Amino acid sequence: MKFNKYFATFICIFIGTAMGYSQEKSWTFQECVTYALENNLNVKRSELNVKFDEVNLTQSKADLFPNLNLGSQYGINWGRSIDPTTNLFISQRITSLGAQASSSVTVFGGLQKLNTIKQNKINLQGSSSDLDKARNDVTFDVITFYTNVVFNQELQATAKLQLLTTEKQLERTQKLVDAGSLALSEVLDLQSQVASNELEVINAENSLNLALLNLKQSLQMPASEQLQIVVPDIDATDYSFLGLSAQDIYHQAELTQPEIKSADLGVQSSQLGEKIAKGAQYPSLSLGYNMFTNYSDALNPLQVADGTFGEPDEIPNAGFLAGDPTQLITLLNPNPNFTSVQNNVGDQFNDNLSRALTFTLSVPLFNGLSTRSGIQRATINRAQAEINAKEVRNLLRQIIETAYNDALSASKAYGASQKQVQALEESFRVTEKRYNLGAVNFVDYQIAQNNLFGAKSDLVRTKYDYIFKTKILDFYQGNPIEF
Repeated sequence: MKFNKYFATFICIFIGTAMGYSQEKSWTFQECVTYALENNLNVKRSELNVKFDEVNLTQSKADLFPNLNLGSQYGINWGRSIDPTTNLFISQRITSLGAQASSSVTVFGGLQKLNTIKQNKINLQGSSSDLDKARNDVTFDVITFYTNVVFNQELQATAKLQLLTTEKQLERTQKLVDAGSLALSEVLDLQSQVASNELEVINAENSLNLALLNLKQSLQMPASEQLQIVVPDIDATDYSFLGLSAQDIYHQAELTQPEIKSADLGVQSSQLGEKIAKGAQYPSLSLGYNMFTNYSDALNPLQVADGTFGEPDEIPNAGFLAGDPTQLITLLNPNPNFTSVQNNVGDQFNDNLSRALTFTLSVPLFNGLSTRSGIQRATINRAQAEINAKEVRNLLRQIIETAYNDALSASKAYGASQKQVQALEESFRVTEKRYNLGAVNFVDYQIAQNNLFGAKSDLVRTKYDYIFKTKILDFYQGNPIEF
């Protein structure tokens, strides 16, 4: 058919023009998805949430180990004070130095730490599922906008083909008018039709630019950047989903969609949160170990006996000999000699070292109802998580049921559009032939042409509407999305 010949000629021109228009690389669907995932802020935020939960899990595991703390203090005292090494009052300037070390570990605490580890593991799995959901949302957006760009490109091509056909007919009619075979009004009518077709091309171009802008924004790409996409060879004859029911697709989605997994993990996390809250009701037992030592310059220099003695001191009238009051006793008191020895920090630290091992038992009796309130809040959180899981399932089921019905409707509309185009192509071929022979007027020709153009536009719309609807069903079945 002549119309198809024009269409094939235009497609060749269009492809050649597109190839020479820009040296920018054309983007495939998968490249668009990859770029969007690398730049989407929601995905980056979800990745940080995963790292945050990884930190929480590591911290909760480390809480099982004993803690260890070291400390030291240095001080200077004036006037009356207590010597930290002798605990005696002295009135002099003292420089003191102390050091201590402590360690403690919880032997039993109502299993709160173990349940916290389990909860943080589940929270990490949940945040990973949320990350998958964020990536799926980005992929879904790219599917929507990428398909819309392809649709508008094809719609623009159809509009340009319509313009090309009218221009060729105008050229032929002009020759006939110049030869006196047709009236001038025929040329004027065709010129009006060319103007209408040019407006349709402009509108199609504006729609394509808007579709490209939406795609760029979904990729987090500035509008000023050039973007060309690869027009995929899309199979619009896949009716495989008709072998499944909406319920079948929902059961598959329930096993694959990350929002379901995240909601279920939220229920498990809330159940462990309830156990953690209840663990506060139980007694806790902890083991502690402490070391302490100090140094004071009040003991410097230290007076130490050197083993020699000076002249003894006499103690007269110390008593009576054999009870005879006339025989008084005089005693000699030895007088040892002392040597000054510097008492250094290491020696004092070693001499003053103190150790303590403690067991601490804490039994909660009354704490302002905080434990009871914590349990009640945890129970409410669990109930809310269970409701959320049901809500997520209901929402997914409703989305799939709607998508399935939309896909059925789109498949029927696409099939009807194909039949309509086939019929109108034949009608236009006959009308064009009769118009060229002068058997019909321009109005009949214009009606036939516009009907065919409208039908082809509807075919493009129903085709990509059907493709988009089937891709949605593929998405919820967990099938890879490919174009």
